[in-house]
Formats: sequence, C-alpha cells, structure tokens
Amino acid sequence: MSDAIKHECGIALVRLKKPLQFYKDKYGSAFYGINKMYLLMEKQHNRGQDGAGFASVKFNVAPGTRYISRVRSNKSSPIQDVFAQINDRLNSLLAENPEKMEDVKWQEENMPYIGNLFLGHVRYGTFGKNSIESVHPFLRQSNWKHQNLIVAGNFNMTNSRQLLEELVELGQHPKEFTDTVTVMEKIGHFLEDEVAQLYQKAKEQGFSKKDASPFIEEHLSLRKVLQRSSKNWDGGYAMAGLVGHGDAFVFRDPNGIRPTYFYEDEEVVVVASERPVIQTVFNVDTEDVQELERGHALIIKKSGVTAIKKILEPRENKACSFERIYFSRGSDASIYKERKMLGKLVFPKILESIASDISNTVFSYIPNTAETSFYGMTEAAEDVLNQQKTAKILAGGTKLSARRVTEILSERARFEKIAIKDAKLRTFIADDSSRDDLVEHVYDITYGVVKPTDNLVIIDDSIVRGTTLKKSIIKILDRLSPKKIVVVSSAPQIRYPDCYGIDMARIEAFIAFKAAIGLLEDTKQEYVIADVYKKSKEQQSKSDVEIVNFVKEIYAPFTTEEVSAKIAQMLKTKDIRASVEVIYQTVENLHKACPDNLGDWYFTGDYPTPGGNRVVNEAFINFYEGNDKRAY
Repeated sequence: MSDAIKHECGIALVRLKKPLQFYKDKYGSAFYGINKMYLLMEKQHNRGQDGAGFASVKFNVAPGTRYISRVRSNKSSPIQDVFAQINDRLNSLLAENPEKMEDVKWQEENMPYIGNLFLGHVRYGTFGKNSIESVHPFLRQSNWKHQNLIVAGNFNMTNSRQLLEELVELGQHPKEFTDTVTVMEKIGHFLEDEVAQLYQKAKEQGFSKKDASPFIEEHLSLRKVLQRSSKNWDGGYAMAGLVGHGDAFVFRDPNGIRPTYFYEDEEVVVVASERPVIQTVFNVDTEDVQELERGHALIIKKSGVTAIKKILEPRENKACSFERIYFSRGSDASIYKERKMLGKLVFPKILESIASDISNTVFSYIPNTAETSFYGMTEAAEDVLNQQKTAKILAGGTKLSARRVTEILSERARFEKIAIKDAKLRTFIADDSSRDDLVEHVYDITYGVVKPTDNLVIIDDSIVRGTTLKKSIIKILDRLSPKKIVVVSSAPQIRYPDCYGIDMARIEAFIAFKAAIGLLEDTKQEYVIADVYKKSKEQQSKSDVEIVNFVKEIYAPFTTEEVSAKIAQMLKTKDIRASVEVIYQTVENLHKACPDNLGDWYFTGDYPTPGGNRVVNEAFINFYEGNDKRAY
C-alpha cells in the first residue's frame, strides 16, 4: 500500500499447562513463556509499531507476594524496549543471586514476569493517541484476586458513548472516554458482580471467607461475564483478558471482523491474531491451528481446562478482507494464494488497457507488500502471451520458418523491479507533509528497462488517498519515459470509512470520494451532495438500527470506471508526459479471491453492524461542515 495507513492491533496469549520446572528441564529455561511471547509479538510487529505491552500472572503465590507483572512501551521500537526492560530486570536479579541460577522455585517466587499465563499486545494508535496510558494491556486492580482484570484487544467500538452512558447508569464514573476503558470497565463490573454472587453462595454453603476463594475460582463463569458485558457492543473485536487468579479468555465478535487463531497441546495454549505466527513460533502445521468461531470465546480455566463457548449469536461472516489484501503477513498459506488470485483476476482489465500488447509492456509493483499479487499478475500475463504465441504459430502454419517459430517461442513478458523504497528517507520525512521535494524521492527507480514505446504497469495492494502516487510514484515513473503508466489496485475502490479497527476515519481523505465529488461538480449535480448532507443530519436523532447509509448516493450516478478515470485525471499533474490510467479490482473478484473474508464495507458501504451506518453518515457530515474530527 503506497499510502501507508495505521491499522489494527495484534494480540498474543500463552498459557503454560505444565509446572515451570518442566520447561526448564525440556527447553533449558524457566523463561520459556517469556521467550515465546517475544517471538509471538515480534512476528506480529507488522500489526502495530506505536506501542507494545506485556503482562504475566503467577499462580498459587503467597499473600503479599506480587503475582501480576506488566510492562508497556511507546518508544520507537516498543517490542524490543519491552523485552529489554524484562531482560534487564531478570538479569540483574540473577546477578545479585547467582546461586539461584538453576533454582526454578526461587525464580518463580521472587522474579517478576515469570509466570504461568501471559498476554501481549502490539498496537497502532487508531485515535492518534500514543501516550503510555493508551498502550495495552490495561489493568483493573483489586485486592481480590478474582477481581483483578487485565485486558488487551484488537478492536474499535462504534458506540463508545452509549457504553459510557451505560456505565454511568450502573453507578460508575469512568476516568476516560475511550472504547478500551469502557469495554474493560464493562467486563470488570460484571466480573465483580459474578464474584460477589459466588461469594454469597460460598457463605451460604458454610465456607469461611478465606476458603471461599477456591470455590469462586472453580465456579466463576467467564462465559456469563462476557455475555452480560458484551450485550450492547457494536464493533469488530478480538478481546483477550486475564483474571488475577488464573482464568483467561479470548473473545471474537459475532461477525468475525477481527481475526483470532489458537493452538493447544499438552504443554501450552496459545492465541495470536495471525495463524502463521503460531505455526512458526511453535513449529506446528496449518491444520493444527484453529480459527476462533464468530461470537465465541476460548475460555481457559486456572485448572488448564479449555472450552469454546458461544457468547453471542454468530451473525453473517464479515471477516475483514483487508487482512487478506494487505494487513496480515503473506506467509499464511491461504493468504498467499488469495493475493496471487487478486493479481490474476484483475489482469483482463490490464490487458484491455494495454490493447493486449504484452510485448511492449513492462510489469512491476509498488510497494513490496504488493509482490504476491504481482506474481499472480505475471502468471496471467504469461498465460495470455502463450495463447498469443500459439495463435501466431497456428496462423502461420507450414509457411513459418524454424527461425520464425523460434522467435515467436522466445517472446517473454517483461517483469522488472522498477522501484525500490529508500526506507531511511521515508522514515525521515514521514510526518512532514510540506516537504514535497523529498517525498518525490522516497523511491529509487531502475533506469534503462523501459522504452518510449512501452506501457508501464504497476500493481499496488490498494489505493487509499493517492497522495504518494501523485507526489512521488507517478512522477518518478514518468522519468522512465513510458508512453503510458497504468496503476493497478489489487483491491476495489476504498469509498467509505472503517470503524472496526483500521484507521480510515475521514471520508474526505479517500481519493475515490474526492473523485466522486469532482464528478458531481463536473456534471452539475452538486445538489446530490447537499441532499446527502440533509438526509444524514435528519438521521442523527435516530437509533443506529434505523439509520441508512445515504453516502452511497454520492457514488450512485457513476460507474466504477468513471470514478477510476476521474482518479487518473486527478493523479496526472501538468508535468507528467505519459498518459495515466488507474484500474481497480472489482468487488465480485475480491469475493472470488477471498471467499472466507467477505467484509467489504470500506468498498461497498454495506456495514455489518448498525453503528457502521451512523459512522459513515457522521463522517460525511464532518466533511460537509468542514469539521476536522473523527466520526467515531
């Protein structure tokens, strides 16, 4: 994605099912859990580089002994900083007590971070906040073990204000207005309520106050807590939590918007946001890693017993398609195939654009994450070229000389590495939009492979804002003097905001939206813009379930091709000599390539939850009124 967007977060959870001595004996270290957490988080650093956090829980420690440890960082390399802090602390304690180097029991009792249950998180600051207080995991403390709660998640709620008001109705006074705080306080409230009810039952059955704790541990129902907490949640989420005494849960939203995978054997239970991460870190096969069902929670009791429990009724599968196009690492077996298929399926449009002239076309990709879809495009190009070769040979028949046949067979589609990003330069200027001259030089280009008679086809994962294309990529490609530049998006046009964990909140930032507005102005249909504003304003007092996405009317007068042509016109500045065309994937082909991830609201406006329609209308109202604020 040439226009980088900050996207959702990654979670990692490890539950050790054996005593720590087991891991010391088998793997050589009681720090086995910490080491695995580092790998799980580092392998998901693509999911968040603004902050990272780690928390651990020890089981069965003496009262007055610390059993919860947490460390968070918002430094420039937060994962490395988190584990540097952990290692420094552990190493200093071992240096002070060298005789305890092999004493696992002493280490467990006296060293922080060593434990039985671990939760990690990597994040991007979706709301632009990157203070340490915004970094997960969040901790809700109590002197009662059962009421200590640690929460981390990959999510956004569209109805945070409603959830805040519900907390106030429950008698609480939340210290912040964020979806993370409101969600944690919701879970915490019902956790406290459940513990109180169990405590009363224990007393009625003759347990002393002290002896009530084991009773509560055994009978605590996290399923009930989650059902009561999530009753009115509207959003996409993969939520993970630890309870102080040792229970844990991971909960996925009813539409399956945010991804969650888990693996269990006799030694560990592990959860992560991406399947290949678990495969790599624990050296297991694809089929060993399961995807958590929509609306279900993986619940891990302190005893080590695990269960999958339905929390909310599963709804239509709307798993995020952007996970497949761009966000998740392409090392997942199915994602790799899907990205290649995206490249193949968009090729017929490319072929039409270049008038089937493969011989006089150079194919490439920007940025590196588009490489897999590029491979699919190359395979499709080679298939078509082979068909062209066959047709030429058959048309020539016996009149063709051996030399001519050899010439035909030797024709190759031309695939080149055209652009190489200068990572250091990109880092240096990333936050300074005024330095256009530097932005123009973010990519180095390969000279000498494109002729003035050539088309130059560049495939991208997706085109969001078009800023980097306009200010950098097209300008540098034009230096190669092709007759035509064809920019291809393996994803459809991004037309609507996301509100479920991807930082795409402002509709006016999308180049497809700008193009549609431009077309309305070009065709003297500005009244549509005013009508959509009026209808959106009239809905503000309605409940979410009554709201309709009227922003679709902005695009309705035009075909996808017309919007694409307008985008190309907007990207071609007066100093660009080559003609410019922009091609987008169709939504139909997206679903064909990614059949299990049907979440497409950012392309179609078909939001999976009622809150989505309210968010898109609010985003349009903000645009119309000139308010530079988020819609959620």
